[in-house]
Amino acid sequence: MIVSFALDRDRELGYARDLGRAFGGALLFSLPLLMTMEMWWFGFVLAPWRLATFLLAALPLLLGLAYYAGFSARHRGLAHALLDTAAALAVGYAAAAAGLLLFGVLEPGAPPRQIAGQLTLQAVAGAMGALLAGRQLSGGKDDVGDEEEAQYLGELFLMIAGALFLALNMAPTEEMILIAYRMGAAHAVALVIASLVIMHTLVYLVGFAGQEEQGKPVTAFVHFTLAGYGLVLLTALAVLWVFGRTEGHGLAEIVDAVVVLAFPGAIGAAAARLLV
Repeated sequence: MIVSFALDRDRELGYARDLGRAFGGALLFSLPLLMTMEMWWFGFVLAPWRLATFLLAALPLLLGLAYYAGFSARHRGLAHALLDTAAALAVGYAAAAAGLLLFGVLEPGAPPRQIAGQLTLQAVAGAMGALLAGRQLSGGKDDVGDEEEAQYLGELFLMIAGALFLALNMAPTEEMILIAYRMGAAHAVALVIASLVIMHTLVYLVGFAGQEEQGKPVTAFVHFTLAGYGLVLLTALAVLWVFGRTEGHGLAEIVDAVVVLAFPGAIGAAAARLLV
């Protein structure tokens, strides 16, 4: 009984440490968004169905991060990933509520829809931070365990996660649209080339799985960089749609905005292996 009680107590203390680390990761990842005025505004002007779509689309991404990184990295498997996803979302909402209350953004008499919208937009980034906190804020690998090894599709998934993290920080700002408006066709092409070059360089520096065996730069470029950049473009388009940045614009303007947002997205995607 004494041994069992000691084990339970150690387990509870370990989980409490995981919770504290997750809350710190949520604040670290979501702080730029918590202090961005456009995010406050979008929280109560976006249609509820658009916010619901955003949250539903984020759930499989959070589940994947929970599987590969994990909220409490002592356990692995789909069942634990589901529990970690729920815990990370709860931490994300709690961090968002604490931050927005502290900054005076949440108004006591505001309609529930406004509060729910503001928290939902912020909570996804916070949940990502909570799931990645084990890798980013742990004192050493012995404390958090080993991450699940990602295969090719897993590597592409991690690229989407990395792209989404940076895209969420950039998409709400007016500067994204202003840059896209000021660019010409030559600038857009140059930005695509720069994105691919930087992304390919970072992918090799970070060391995505399978490249050591390939030894074929062209093959790796097609399988990782080009495929990853295609996913980054889709991620940028989806994020712009969530924030209503595609409405009222022609195809050329939307393409320019996607290319602009895909630039930081490509860097985030290429550095994704540093996160987990």
